[in-house]
Amino acid sequence: MNWYINALKNYFNFSDRARRKEYWMFVLFYIIFYAISAAIDFAVGASGIILMVYALAMLIPSISVGVRRLHDTNRSGWWMLISLVPLVGAIILLVFLVQDSRDEDNRYGDSPKLAAA
Repeated sequence: MNWYINALKNYFNFSDRARRKEYWMFVLFYIIFYAISAAIDFAVGASGIILMVYALAMLIPSISVGVRRLHDTNRSGWWMLISLVPLVGAIILLVFLVQDSRDEDNRYGDSPKLAAA
């Protein structure tokens, strides 16, 4: 849960690096809260309003943590746009996001892996 909150605190931070754990824990809690929002939406009969509000509220943090994750693999955040290519783009982006961090410092900042150690 701390990783999810940390990503929300870095709402507009597109310049640092995010480790795999930070990214994937954010994704996990995003999916959990998305499912809870969908269940509440279904229970109250809001026809998707609650789900849409949650998804829109999480749009910028999702992009932000994804860009920081790409920075950790020494790639530009613009690689996020490859997901717009049907099927192939999403697969390529997934491969980039699951790759291990670079241990050394790069142009996007100090290695968070070394800072954690």
